[in-house]
Amino acid sequence: MKVLLINNNHFITGGADSVYLNTGKLLEKYGNTVIYYSRNDKKNIASEYNRFYPEKIDFRNLSFIAKVKNIKNFIYNKEAKEKLLYLIDLYKPDVAHIHNYLGGLSNSILEALREKNIAIVLTIHDYRLICPAYNFIDRKNNICEKCKDGRFIRCAIKKCSSENKFTHSLMLSLDAYYRKYFQNIMKYINHYIFVSNFSYQKHVEFNNSYSQNSTQLYNFFPEEIQKNNIKGKYYLYFGRLSREKGIITLLNVFKDLNLELIIAGSGPLENIVKEYSDKLRKIKYIGSKNYTEIKELIKNCYFVIIPSEWYENNPMTIIETFSLGKPVVGSNIGGIPELLRDGRGFLFETKNKKSLIDILEKTNKLTEEEYFQICNKAYNFAKTNFSEKQYYLKLIEVYNKAKDDQNILKLR
Repeated sequence: MKVLLINNNHFITGGADSVYLNTGKLLEKYGNTVIYYSRNDKKNIASEYNRFYPEKIDFRNLSFIAKVKNIKNFIYNKEAKEKLLYLIDLYKPDVAHIHNYLGGLSNSILEALREKNIAIVLTIHDYRLICPAYNFIDRKNNICEKCKDGRFIRCAIKKCSSENKFTHSLMLSLDAYYRKYFQNIMKYINHYIFVSNFSYQKHVEFNNSYSQNSTQLYNFFPEEIQKNNIKGKYYLYFGRLSREKGIITLLNVFKDLNLELIIAGSGPLENIVKEYSDKLRKIKYIGSKNYTEIKELIKNCYFVIIPSEWYENNPMTIIETFSLGKPVVGSNIGGIPELLRDGRGFLFETKNKKSLIDILEKTNKLTEEEYFQICNKAYNFAKTNFSEKQYYLKLIEVYNKAKDDQNILKLR
């Protein structure tokens, strides 16, 4: 099968990018032809398809005037559409599998794919289709679902973008209005993949049409899933250092406990993390680490902590941790609880310092037998839900459903 994989980035900045690139490798491993479509960026992984990519515009770092001039490209990137049409004519894919595309490749690519009668599968990694700011949190880091009524201008007025800036928030609002009034996504997508049950339920709550032609499929681990036989001493946080990840709550809890915490990653709150690390020996900040280094950190830790304060979808952090046979302490929000239930980890109340302290004290008292029982449950869950072979078989099934659906549409 010829699969056209589409994503805003052809390098890794987050979980969605990892899934996009890992999916390409998985499809090729089983004999499929993979055609990549993304944006030109000096950080891109080398690809024979780079010459077809439109130029990347870094909207977040543009001046006010430049943002105003580029709002049209943010919503509808004509270059992305034109180059995609050319790519399709040359390679003639059977199906297109889209990951992140809004605010970069933009809404225009859906029109290109439909004009060429290509079946379209969309993996939903965040909440951008139902929340202009994608994460359901306002500038004060509180959960917010007020745009459910379709009045997306609130995103601009409340400056809900991750930078808390009016101009970028306005661009997000206008993008949402464009999709509401000019491009009904339901007319373009043949099949949706939801990477958590929580995400599926939340989208259906906003628009029941998402319940049609959809599959819930957890992301996969692109390596052998391993058992764990190490009971480490330190707790580990790895990932983006940003407001919605609960970093401040995490730091404030560990400064009052006699427990060791290692933090790996980068992001807007990096300087705050460094301050805590400089003052307290028990909190150790080690900066960004590559994938091999992160795996070793996971293997040798006691628990991985995910203190998120937004509707986490299907955190790659949990997938990677479980697949290495390690347990997780996570906040009781979004798609985290469905992964940690049944004794695969511990949940605490989101943003609640006392709740997290109580859980950490509980984990610190586990016997070796109790600890490895939890590890084994995490490992067994990963074997059942995160294996690449099972993911591949389900993914091909989704592609075939999408193709059948598009063939029916052609006949109408």
